[in-house]
Amino acid sequence: MGISIWQLLIILAIVLVLFGAKRLKNVGGDLGNAIKGFKNAVKEEDKKDDDDSAEKTLEQKDGDNVFDVNAEEKITEEKKDKS
Repeated sequence: MGISIWQLLIILAIVLVLFGAKRLKNVGGDLGNAIKGFKNAVKEEDKKDDDDSAEKTLEQKDGDNVFDVNAEEKITEEKKDKS
């Protein structure tokens, strides 16, 4: 029920007659360049997302896990004063 090899060859022959081999070559090259451009854009976007997530992770670490030595010393001194 599927398309046989002979049917594909007939379709290819009709397409070649309608468009010509040179024009099909140009269309194929343009399609290949478009696919390469799309892949490069996806890679750049993934790299940009990775860089952004790394920066956010660093910002969170700097902001969330700050240990203030002076504050810790003050608390220790206050405990000693109360004792």
